[in-house]
Amino acid sequence: MAGPGLVTGGPRPAPPAGLRGLPAVFWWIWAGLLINWLGAFAGPMLAFSLTADRGYSASYAGFVVSLPGLGAIAGNALGGVLADRYGRRVTLVSGHVWTAAAMAALGLAQDRTAVAAAALAVGIGTGVVRPAAGAVLADVLPAADRQRAFALNYWAVNAGLAIAAVLAGLLVRQGYTLLFLADAATTLLCALVVLVKVPETLPPRAARTPAAKEPSGASPGSDGTPVRRDLPFVLFTLLTMLFALAFEQRSSSLAMVMAAQGHSPAVFSLLNAVNAVLVVVVQIPLTRLLSSSPKGMVLCAGGLLAGAGLAMTAFADGPGLYVAAVVVWTFGEMFQAPAGSAVVAERAPARQRGRYLGLYAAAWSTAGFLGPAGGGWVLDRWGSAVLWTLSAVLAGAAGCGWLLITGAQGFRTAPAVREERGSPLPRVATEGKRA
Repeated sequence: MAGPGLVTGGPRPAPPAGLRGLPAVFWWIWAGLLINWLGAFAGPMLAFSLTADRGYSASYAGFVVSLPGLGAIAGNALGGVLADRYGRRVTLVSGHVWTAAAMAALGLAQDRTAVAAAALAVGIGTGVVRPAAGAVLADVLPAADRQRAFALNYWAVNAGLAIAAVLAGLLVRQGYTLLFLADAATTLLCALVVLVKVPETLPPRAARTPAAKEPSGASPGSDGTPVRRDLPFVLFTLLTMLFALAFEQRSSSLAMVMAAQGHSPAVFSLLNAVNAVLVVVVQIPLTRLLSSSPKGMVLCAGGLLAGAGLAMTAFADGPGLYVAAVVVWTFGEMFQAPAGSAVVAERAPARQRGRYLGLYAAAWSTAGFLGPAGGGWVLDRWGSAVLWTLSAVLAGAAGCGWLLITGAQGFRTAPAVREERGSPLPRVATEGKRA
C-alpha cells in the first residue's frame, strides 16, 4: 500500500495535491481502513448464510441482520468515551479484536441465541472503532487538512466494499463459514497495523489554574462538559440523522420498489456499482475542488443534491432514469460525507473528539437501524411516490439546516478555537510528511 511513510528508498514522484503533506500516521489509519473494508465479506452475505446455509426463516434472518446496526449505536457512544478517557490506540486495537472474535463466532454459531448475540457484538465492535479512528485523524491533522483526509477515508471504504463484493462471490463457493473467518482475519490484521504503527495521539489534559477555568455552562464543548449540553451540535446531529434516514432509502427501499416494478437483482447491483465507481473516481478530485469552500455551503449543497437525486427516483421506471438519479445523489453523498466529519472534528475540543465523533456516528447508525423499517412502513401505506418525496424533503431540509446552524464560515466552539491557535499538534503530525 503506497503512501507517505509506507514506501522507502529511491526518489519518488511528487504526489497529487490531494495526497500531499499528510503524515504517516494518517496513512497507517487509512491502510487499516482499506484492509478492513477489503475484507468486509460477511455483511452482504449474512442473510444468505442464515437462510440458505443454516436454514433459518426470513423473519429471523431479517431480525439478525438488523442487530449489527443496533449494536453500532451503543458502540459509537462507548467508543467515543473510551477514546477520550483511555486513549485512541487502545480503543482501536480492542475494538478490532472484539469485532474479529464476534465475527468468527457469528460464522460458527448455530444456536439462535448465540447467532443473535454474536451479530449484536459485531455491531458494538465496529461502532467502537469509528469515533476512535476519527479522533486520531483530528488529533494529528490541522483543520485545513481534515476534510480531504476524511474524503480519502471515504474513498477507501467505497473501494474496499466494491472489491470485497467481488471477492465474497468467489469465497462463498468454498462455504459461508470461510467468509466470516476471512472477515475476522482481516479485522485482526487491522488491529495489528494499529498496534505496531499508530502511536497514541490523545492530547494530555491541560493544566488549568482556577482563574483559567471555564464558568459552569459558559462554553459548550469545554473539556469535561457533557456533549449533550452543546445544543447547536445536538441539533446538527439530529439533522444528520434525518438526512441519513432519507439517504438510507437508496438501498433498503429502492430494492423493494425495483422488485415491484419487475427489475432484476442485476439492475439493482448495477446501480450500486455506479455509486461505488463514481465515489472511487470522483471523490478525491472533487474534494480538492471544494477544499476552499465554506463547509456549511458544501453541506448545504450535499443535502440539496441528495434530495434532488431522491426526488428523481420517484419518476424512474427504467435503468436509464435510475442511473441518472444515482449519479445525482452520489454527488450529494460526496459533498456531505467528508465535510460532515470535518465539521464535527473541528467543533470538538481535543479531549472530547471521541465523544463528538461518537455521537455523530450514532446518528448514522440509528438511521441504518430505523431506516429500512421506516421506509417499508411508508411504502406499505402511501406508496413509493410519497416515500421518495418525503426523503427528498428531509435531505434538502437537512442541508439547509446545516447551513443555518454552522454558518458559511465555520462552526467551532471557543475551546476548540483556542486549542487550534495556542497548542501545537502532536509531534506525530509532522513526521513522515512529503515535501
